[in-house]
Amino acid sequence: MDLEFNKNDDIMRLLISQMEQRLQKVYLGGGKSRIDKLHEQGKMTARERIDFLLDKNTDRVEVSAFAGYEMYAEHGGCPGGGVVIVIGYVSGKQCIVVANDATVKAGAWFPITGKKNLRAQEIAMENRLPIIYLVDSAGVYLPLQDEIFPDKEHFGRIFRNNAVMSSMGILQIAAVMGSCVAGGAYLPIMSDEAMIVDKTGSIFLAGSYLVKAAVGESIDNETLGGATTHCEISGVTDYKCKDDADCLTRIRNIMGKVGDYDKAGFNRIETAKPKKDEKEIYGIFPDTRDKQYDMYEIIERLVDNSEHDEYKAKYGQSIITTYARIDGWAVGIVANQRKVVKAKKPGGSVEMQFGGVIYSDSADKAARFIMNCNQKKIPLVFLQDATGFMVGSRSEQGGIIKDGAKLVNAMANSVVPKFTIILGNSYGAANYAMCGKAYDPRLIVGWPTAQVAVMGGAQAAKVLVQIEVASLKAKGEEITPEKEAELYNKTKDRYDAQTTPYYAAARIWLDAIIDPLETRKVVSMGIEMANHSPITKAYNVGTIQT
Repeated sequence: MDLEFNKNDDIMRLLISQMEQRLQKVYLGGGKSRIDKLHEQGKMTARERIDFLLDKNTDRVEVSAFAGYEMYAEHGGCPGGGVVIVIGYVSGKQCIVVANDATVKAGAWFPITGKKNLRAQEIAMENRLPIIYLVDSAGVYLPLQDEIFPDKEHFGRIFRNNAVMSSMGILQIAAVMGSCVAGGAYLPIMSDEAMIVDKTGSIFLAGSYLVKAAVGESIDNETLGGATTHCEISGVTDYKCKDDADCLTRIRNIMGKVGDYDKAGFNRIETAKPKKDEKEIYGIFPDTRDKQYDMYEIIERLVDNSEHDEYKAKYGQSIITTYARIDGWAVGIVANQRKVVKAKKPGGSVEMQFGGVIYSDSADKAARFIMNCNQKKIPLVFLQDATGFMVGSRSEQGGIIKDGAKLVNAMANSVVPKFTIILGNSYGAANYAMCGKAYDPRLIVGWPTAQVAVMGGAQAAKVLVQIEVASLKAKGEEITPEKEAELYNKTKDRYDAQTTPYYAAARIWLDAIIDPLETRKVVSMGIEMANHSPITKAYNVGTIQT
């Protein structure tokens, strides 16, 4: 291997190591002392509950582990958004599990907690995936109640989704394993089956102190809303469990009896590993986002047998469109080519096409390919690493906006499931055209090298500094080169901090940051869950004709 390969490999491994170290801190939730306190109460932590519930030695994908990362510092932070969400298998059935982390502010809901819970429900509804709630929450975090309580995408949307999922026939199971208070009390009762752990679980609209203040009644929380009350008197819950393990075992028993589901019918054959070494991705992928590489080398280390069938191989070469298989599943891959290629134009001229830029012919090709995949019922996988669409008079006169609109239209109207992997740059309109978060990918994840923004930090800083300098000059002021450099560096540093994958994942623009070697697993489990949901809508590209 050459020196550049080894350098890239070292840097990628370092980035993965940093990601894993940060994850370990997230996994501690509110800290060891609070974990110990839960154990003293005879309770498991959220992660221990999920580990007990899920089938052993099976794959899983955690959703939004970095939610809330480096946010809410003035409130002591909110590791993981105060909730753990995992797609995995219970008694052989794929499902999504949502577990409140009681070590983080007693499981209280921050604004990001609400957004993360809604993302879990969105995944369940899109894929008709059974959802299991492990409830242990003190309710809304009151200092931030105005950001979590009344709006459309706030706390109340959870219960609206409970009702919608019931009407869709999506199985919901709730286990009350700790506090379940105020509005949150509706969640388990709006689920299909609800259970409660004796002595540690409780459900009530108002706790004993509020009851005393409101109606003057003196009563303890256990009598007010404990397991005996709700299983034997009110009938609110269906099962009374002696402890966490008994409760989780009961869920496993229920899931073990659930019947099969109607399938979408996506094509799958026996899986095969890539013939080319997957780990070589570490060395192929460059150490900085401005360097070129050959996306074919990445694709051939992600797909079964390293084989794929390319569509329009010599046309629109800044986007690769190809059919392949990932873990046996048939997929259509749309990928930005980062290697500089030469394209023959009419008249025999040769024009350079720069890697990571989307050209008119590439947009046209990708739109047609997406339509073909919809016709064949083949899921789409987008491999994003693009700085945007080509600009300049030549591109504008050539109709780049029109061709870009074709691509966005074809992609947005797709009825087959879409999965987005952000390898490197995800800037501006390229983020949109290559199925960014706004376009409903079933899952969207980034490698530790991902960058999400309107444009790169250097470009943004140059633009903003030019505007600032022009504004000062218009006022008759002069700006020295030193002052201009200071302004540039300050702007670039701020912008760079907002383009990291951690900034994106903290705000749930990404569902996860993953090791590149987990890409096949994420896509495979994603298609498996999408296969729960038959396609009932006809594909229609709308008003823009291609």
